[in-house]
Amino acid sequence: MDRTEELKKFKQKDKSKRLYGAKDLNLPSFLIYILLPLLPLLIFWFIPMIVSLLLSFTDWDYISPKFNVVGISNYTDILQSGAFWQAFKNTILFGLGTVLPTLIIGFLMALLIEKIRRGKEIFQGLLFAPWITPMVAMSIVWSWMFRPEVGLINYCLSFLGIEGPNWLMDSKTALIAVMIVTVWKTAGWAMLYYADAISKIPKDLFEVGDLEGATFFQRIRYIYLPMTMKTTLFLGIISLINSIQAYDQISVLTGGGPAGSTRTLLYLFYQMAFEQFNMGKATTVAMIMVIITGILASGMFYVQKRLSR
Repeated sequence: MDRTEELKKFKQKDKSKRLYGAKDLNLPSFLIYILLPLLPLLIFWFIPMIVSLLLSFTDWDYISPKFNVVGISNYTDILQSGAFWQAFKNTILFGLGTVLPTLIIGFLMALLIEKIRRGKEIFQGLLFAPWITPMVAMSIVWSWMFRPEVGLINYCLSFLGIEGPNWLMDSKTALIAVMIVTVWKTAGWAMLYYADAISKIPKDLFEVGDLEGATFFQRIRYIYLPMTMKTTLFLGIISLINSIQAYDQISVLTGGGPAGSTRTLLYLFYQMAFEQFNMGKATTVAMIMVIITGILASGMFYVQKRLSR
């Protein structure tokens, strides 16, 4: 009985200390521990977001100090524009064409790395190297490789009796070429996450699989895939968001062409803002991209919450 009363007194005392600590948060403490960490987020995210939202209701041309408030006409014009829906379609195709191969190749490379007993770190470094290579420099090299007459890609295809296309100047293959470059860069990044997730799988599961006589493909289906599901979800959402933000490789390889076949939403924003000097419609496209990104992020948190139950 005495022990129970002592425990209650201890809990009440601990609770009073926490309440006192919360009430004791004075102005200097508030500035140091709360406001200062929020300053970068406030300056570089919230304020630009609010300014962009306000600009999306104007016809500002990026140069003149004067502008007119046009209401929601920018949004109606954008949503009725064929260029916007073509860029939206290209963004979806680019996302699907880069995310799925990135996840599959990254997963397979992680499985391969797991089987290596010696020099695993060296192979991981080599496979991860494209991720730390600047996208602009890498895209320039790939643009040489995609050249129709002297490029390495068509030269290798010629040994198979295949006449290679004009990769970057044909609207049927230009987006595929940009996808190849993007997957080549991001697959090693996905591999690193998968390798870490695979290393944390309990060894008992593999021992049970050996006792049950599980094949390699059965191990993938019943052990590797379920145990790396959260990693797959994380990589999938992050890769989708990155695909929306893709710009460098498109700018270097195709410039959004030919005939807009590689123009994504971000590149459409760039052309409207810095080529057409229509900042009002450009920020409208930016706000639509923010909404899409927010939906994807919310979906990731929702699914993660369901999986953690």
